[in-house]
Amino acid sequence: MEDQQFREEVRSFLEGTLTDAMRQAALQGFGVDRSVGTAWHRALYERGWIAPGWPVEHGGTGWTLNQQHIFDTELALAGAPMLMPFGLQMVGPVLYTFGSEAQQRQHLPGILDGSVWWCQGYSEPGSGSDLASLKTAAVRDGDDYVVNGQKIWTTNAHKADWIFCLVRTDNSAKPQRGISFLLIDMKSPGIEVRPIISIDGLHHLNEVYFTDVRVPVSNRIGEENQGWTYAKFLLGHERTSIADVAGSKRNLASLSRVAQQEVPDGTGASLADDAAFATRLRDTTIKLEALESLEARVLAEFARGGTPGDAASLLKVLGTEMMQAIELLRVEAAAYYALPFETALIAGQSHTPPPGPEFALRAVSSYNFGRAHTIYGGSNEIQRNVIAKAVLGL
Repeated sequence: MEDQQFREEVRSFLEGTLTDAMRQAALQGFGVDRSVGTAWHRALYERGWIAPGWPVEHGGTGWTLNQQHIFDTELALAGAPMLMPFGLQMVGPVLYTFGSEAQQRQHLPGILDGSVWWCQGYSEPGSGSDLASLKTAAVRDGDDYVVNGQKIWTTNAHKADWIFCLVRTDNSAKPQRGISFLLIDMKSPGIEVRPIISIDGLHHLNEVYFTDVRVPVSNRIGEENQGWTYAKFLLGHERTSIADVAGSKRNLASLSRVAQQEVPDGTGASLADDAAFATRLRDTTIKLEALESLEARVLAEFARGGTPGDAASLLKVLGTEMMQAIELLRVEAAAYYALPFETALIAGQSHTPPPGPEFALRAVSSYNFGRAHTIYGGSNEIQRNVIAKAVLGL
């Protein structure tokens, strides 16, 4: 009864808070306009619900594991905009776990109230899945590091105020031992952001260049050359959130509703009447229920004070493959209405009605970009190696 009352409280809040503009912006994912994203973030912050997974002393809610699960599910089902994960789910936990008191005072308030946006400086050309081979260098010069190098696939770097970066501070040590974790103001002289227009037709990815960028040593998290430890901790949180089980539940529920609708070909039939499509839809539903159980196990480990560890790799693999499976079914359901897709419509820059059913508008765009689900956050091929070694002992 207590959980049901909580669910109703969340639903009531969402009904009274989510605007049409917020729901429309949610369809753009990482491409959400910063003003809309900040307004939604602020609404949750003012309600005291912005950081359910954080410790209470740092602004968390103190909710039970089940309440956190209910909250995430209801947000997804209501079509709420994405909360940018780079602050709340990534660097925030690193800061309150490993950061100094001064760093926590400086950065945690802005992450919580949504006034400061972050991006992630990990991948480089030639250093993606093999992140330990990164080459962006930080050379000590008095009280500063001087940073030179390049990061790539940096989501929302063009909107971010700060970037957390892995940089090489020791070339003589083995790769993982010579890396440090820096917090860098994006307004620092010497930083250049260049856009990458991805295959979905949208701009949320970037290249970031560092040319003699001076970063105070006080902006380093923890010890010099120990950044790999903090990076692994952060990646555990990232891989857990990447699975987006609640989002998959919403998308699959929407697809199930579409499958019941009459196909506009004059036959009176629906996709649900197609045995092959209906079977794949049921199989996907069963797999999603199993994935939800796995997610609950990983979150339970968090609740006990542990870290997701190797189980996060399993969740990441299955969760991202689930997202791709649903996107493929959506393209098949949309059929010829999915092409050609209009970038201006998808980006919310045009009020022209879509050329087919509303659900078909973003089908191919989402499918195209969704090919990256199994790559970012540590490619699934690498995650399978982690599982084979650490979980199965192979």
